[in-house]
Amino acid sequence: MLENSVEWYNAITDVPGIKIGHATDMAALTGCTVILCEEGATAGVDVRGSAPGTRETDAISPTNLVDKVHGILLTGGSAFGLDAAGGAMQFLEENGAGYSIGQVKVPIVPAAVIFDLLIGDSKVRPDKKMGYLACLNATDGPVKEGNVGAGTGATVGKILGMNMCMKSGVGTASIRITARGGVTVGAIVVVNALGDVVDPRTGNIIAGARDPVTGNFIDTVKRMTSSGPKSKPDTGNTTIGVIATNAQLNKSSATKVAQMAHDGLARAIRPVHTMADGDTIFALSTGKAAADVNVVGTAAAEAMAEAVVRAVKTAKDAANIHGLAGQ
Repeated sequence: MLENSVEWYNAITDVPGIKIGHATDMAALTGCTVILCEEGATAGVDVRGSAPGTRETDAISPTNLVDKVHGILLTGGSAFGLDAAGGAMQFLEENGAGYSIGQVKVPIVPAAVIFDLLIGDSKVRPDKKMGYLACLNATDGPVKEGNVGAGTGATVGKILGMNMCMKSGVGTASIRITARGGVTVGAIVVVNALGDVVDPRTGNIIAGARDPVTGNFIDTVKRMTSSGPKSKPDTGNTTIGVIATNAQLNKSSATKVAQMAHDGLARAIRPVHTMADGDTIFALSTGKAAADVNVVGTAAAEAMAEAVVRAVKTAKDAANIHGLAGQ
């Protein structure tokens, strides 16, 4: 418990106004995760990977009209999974949330996808019904991590293909900026990377591509820089996430925070932002607490790095792919 008696979850839901909901298909190994901000939140986005699958990212550009979003959808299913955003829009419309245009309210729900079609049933993808279910499941309490929601089919370390990769999932973390009187920065991430995941504190690989003979980590960076991949890496990767804060940000500063949060990916995923990844981070501002954007962005990178580590540490075995949390 914090001094002000507010329960602390070390999750993105520590930010007031944020709810998280998952919908999971364990049979098909896919799912989606919704980040709801029904009262509206100022948003920014930064895409660093070169194989993204996204929806409505242009709408939240600092130069464009829309100033607030009402949810973010993170989903499996590759581009097919973008259909799930329609379910989130339906839920929000039914609950009176949206961008007002006369008598009409249009919920703004940007989305990003991971490619999880090489695990589980590739013919089953998140759809409108699943997006709606994720919203029904949304709460502002503890957040489930690992093999859940958009992380159900997530994997890491795929330089040698799916046979030698490891299971990953959803991770979340949060930071209280004590010097700023109650400013909180939270992160949630779905880690589905080509590269290995390392512990930023030690630099040691904790999940990634393994040698087919010894089972040891091969160190993807060393492999690529010393002799090339020696096999065509799977293009089905991408790490997608959301930063949320109760600090007051405009669209430009929210975009800057999203940019800085990518540093967290770089600290924990090696390599990152490749041609085979579609790495995308959104940033949300739900409050009016005063804070320097540099401080918020710095905290965002720290929270994102911790969330990446949690995404692999909480992942369980699935489809004969080993996870650090076991069976």
